[in-house]
Amino acid sequence: MARKGIYNAPWERSFDRILTPLEEFIHRQTTSGVLLMICAVIALVIANSPLQDAYEKLLHVPLGFKVGETDFSLSVHYWINEALMAMFFFIIGLELKRELTVGELSSPRQALLPLMAAVGGMLVPALVYILVNGTGPGFKGWGIPMATDIAFAIGALSLLGSRVPKNLVTFLIALAIVDDLGAVVVIALYYTEDINSAALAYAAIFTLLLAVLNRGGFRGPLPYAMVGICLWAAMLSSGVHATLAGVIVAFMIPMRPKFEPEHFIERVEDSALKMRKSTAVEADIIHNSRFRSLVTALGDGVTLVQAPAQRMEHAMHLPVAYIVIPIFALANAGIPINGEGVSQFLSSSIGLGVLAGLLLGKPLGISGFTWLAIKLGWAVLPPGLGMRHIFGVSLLAGIGFTMSIFIADLGFDGRPEDILMAKTGILLASAIAGFSGYFWLLSCKKQVEKDND
Repeated sequence: MARKGIYNAPWERSFDRILTPLEEFIHRQTTSGVLLMICAVIALVIANSPLQDAYEKLLHVPLGFKVGETDFSLSVHYWINEALMAMFFFIIGLELKRELTVGELSSPRQALLPLMAAVGGMLVPALVYILVNGTGPGFKGWGIPMATDIAFAIGALSLLGSRVPKNLVTFLIALAIVDDLGAVVVIALYYTEDINSAALAYAAIFTLLLAVLNRGGFRGPLPYAMVGICLWAAMLSSGVHATLAGVIVAFMIPMRPKFEPEHFIERVEDSALKMRKSTAVEADIIHNSRFRSLVTALGDGVTLVQAPAQRMEHAMHLPVAYIVIPIFALANAGIPINGEGVSQFLSSSIGLGVLAGLLLGKPLGISGFTWLAIKLGWAVLPPGLGMRHIFGVSLLAGIGFTMSIFIADLGFDGRPEDILMAKTGILLASAIAGFSGYFWLLSCKKQVEKDND
């Protein structure tokens, strides 16, 4: 129903509900998780249909250009994994920066519990994988079961709605973001091949230029985007994984707004008085240039009272969550499934190592390290949470998908059979982890209701 002074188009209700940043983040991650699942299923169907050959050929079509002696001609699959995923890493960097500045990780006391849980959720799965594979040909995949797919995990948790404590969602977000940081560090330190010193020097120069933009008070996205593209190209040539450029750019985006809230409120009140006077002279806004100029100035102020990093996270989250990640799933989740493949998987130490790491290592690591932190008195569980909730989240953390598939492609580059086994393990483990975590937490709610009767 329209209110006086407000016109709403038939589908326009943008101001009827105001979401908090956390609610908006959860909503987008939930929707992204659903899209991710749909695209993964589509990729699986295509890979097991007569379209499989066309699917593979499309992914290997070369695209690119040359700049001097440098050739940027890469396959479609490579562009998706190297260029589009840099945008994904940019969002990861912004999310991590937000959490470190104003979120669950901003206070050492608050951060310790999800930090300990994340450390356990990275170390134990890696150790489980190594126990299965030893130091043989599959050793390079030890980083695969370390990662948690935040979109899938939050999507599964959000399906439970009010049946789980809100603190549990916050705990999972903090845990998954630290998990992502660990994966980024592993990629940077371990999954980096030969280093091109000259290109790395250029990357350092571009990083320094980003720092200058930050210190110089540049708040618009364009300068950071231009330098970020140059940084990505330099890192692509350097041997260090190019997607890490996204994290570096994210950490260089200013986190402090230009205006403090009180100053902005004073500006709004002053502008409102001037607008009222201008409409008393000319009520028709289209012909009232004074009113329009005041609205423009107020719009600039609205931009400057927000932190650039948070504005960019808000602006980029939609295209990354709804375009980049689904495209990544379409390009990477296509796994042929047949009797021979199942037999091969059951005898593959790589596939079984990934499966064991995600399904056993994650719950043991997260629950065990959380319990240890509490027993040692280093941290306390948030109100309303018990260890049964933590165990449920640790099951959901076994959903590896995006980052795990990404690491599998890095670890077994040039070894398609091993990549296939790793991806099969990831998909199977993610499906089992999602269902088991969901039903475990659902049973927790029913147990609480039974105890209260």
